Amino acid sequence: MLHCFDYIREMTLTAVSMRLLLAVICGGAIGLEREYKRRPAGFRTHILICLGAAMTTLTSQYLFLTMHLFTDVARLGAQVIAGIGFIGAGTIIVTKRQRVKGLTTAAGLWTAAIIGLVCGAGYVECAVFATAMVLVAEILLIKFEYRFAGKVHDVNLYVEYAHATVIDSILRIIRERRLKITGLEVNRISGKDDEHHYCAVVTLHVNKKELDEDIIKDLNGVENIIAVEEL
Repeated sequence: MLHCFDYIREMTLTAVSMRLLLAVICGGAIGLEREYKRRPAGFRTHILICLGAAMTTLTSQYLFLTMHLFTDVARLGAQVIAGIGFIGAGTIIVTKRQRVKGLTTAAGLWTAAIIGLVCGAGYVECAVFATAMVLVAEILLIKFEYRFAGKVHDVNLYVEYAHATVIDSILRIIRERRLKITGLEVNRISGKDDEHHYCAVVTLHVNKKELDEDIIKDLNGVENIIAVEEL
């Protein structure tokens, strides 16, 4: 560790103030990137979480070093790591296209809380480096993610049809379009007077340049198909 930061690791008013200020800076830096991208948890949220976590570590150290209460100094911090999941879960949503949004923000909140614990402990080097790595992951690495993983995506199609043999026509159209089927689930739906029809959920691995509407249009043209929609 760098000895120039040893004064921050002491339990003095100046050291405590510096630790809390460091938590505000680190949390704010991560929050600014989320705020710029209009995410649910932004600048102030990350600051408050990071600051609160820092206060938790400081309280544990105060009870042990100043009040001489011989307790587990890591207990309060462990509760922060577990409890932050409730806030992070509030940022995760599933769109009507079955896309999961908010996972990066939730992970960022969890990381900001841990950085806050580090700031409260006075581990300046780790806090600064971790904040820099989070910003690298959120700002720079996302470009590589879009470049290598963003060319293809999965589409879930719900197809309802009258007769069991229609599934053959559905699969034939998909194969003609040279689409890769990564999942297929077929169920029978009971109706009145012992009548029944069928539904299938087909997961396709498609190129983003392809129009989902064209696939749905082709399937709607098949005889005895009742409904086709993207989940």
